[in-house]
Amino acid sequence: MIEYHADDYGISMEQCRRILNCHINGRLNGISIMPNSDILEEAMELVRPYEDKIAYTVHLNLRDGKANAPKEKIPHLVDENGIHKVSFGKYVAGSYIPWMRKRLREELCIEFKAQIERLSPYFKDGHIRLDSHGHYHMVPVIFDAIADVIRDNDMDVTMIRVPRENIGLYLRHWKEIKDFKLINFVKVAILNTFAERNLRKYPGLFSKAKPYDFMGVMLSGHMSYENVYPVYEEAVRLSKEAGNDLELLFHPGSVREKEALSKLNPEGRWFFVDKWREKEADALKRLPAAK
Repeated sequence: MIEYHADDYGISMEQCRRILNCHINGRLNGISIMPNSDILEEAMELVRPYEDKIAYTVHLNLRDGKANAPKEKIPHLVDENGIHKVSFGKYVAGSYIPWMRKRLREELCIEFKAQIERLSPYFKDGHIRLDSHGHYHMVPVIFDAIADVIRDNDMDVTMIRVPRENIGLYLRHWKEIKDFKLINFVKVAILNTFAERNLRKYPGLFSKAKPYDFMGVMLSGHMSYENVYPVYEEAVRLSKEAGNDLELLFHPGSVREKEALSKLNPEGRWFFVDKWREKEADALKRLPAAK
């Protein structure tokens, strides 16, 4: 199976419509839903006519907007307004400093339980799928907290995104790809390292929540048709030979509404208004149908 997936569903109603258009007129068959969306009920009503053909995933969010748990219970994760304040780098550092790790892990458990519970009613079969905004969930202390929540609440989690990529796949096609970003090699190396650690530490969890093969970080933010297609056929072939599913991750949902943009982390707002969001939507409409 190939999952053509879009992250960040639920930031604004117009953004949701742009994402759903990639299903109605394209290949999209999976979405990750922001659990702290303030339009969640309306956004899920919008997708209801297509719910049998679109897989839902909880998009665990530690970067944009308000936390789901009361701020008094997670004081080290949020500011005085209850807005997420800890960066990816600080979570990495906190993974290796004992006193920080314990405190973060406890508060992360509280927040993740609240996030998953808010979206649980929309998983009709009870099976829950998880990933995260900015791939934060691969950071060791964060993944440990997720594993705690799954275990302590006996959650039926059937998929956890593992954004681990085959660097060789891209190197074999680098002359055909127009928009390689060197920083993405660094991102892939970091995420691959964390992925191996998490897979090794939690074999029981991943025996049920089988990870997909994945494509989406090496071309992060630039998953246009022109960039994806040169590696698409080989990626599909390698997944089939291994007997694995394949997830292709896109961000086709541009955000143009000022009120919605104002609720996003200022450092990342540019991403949602960038012209590449429309190029990624175009890719979802032009790539071959899953076979």
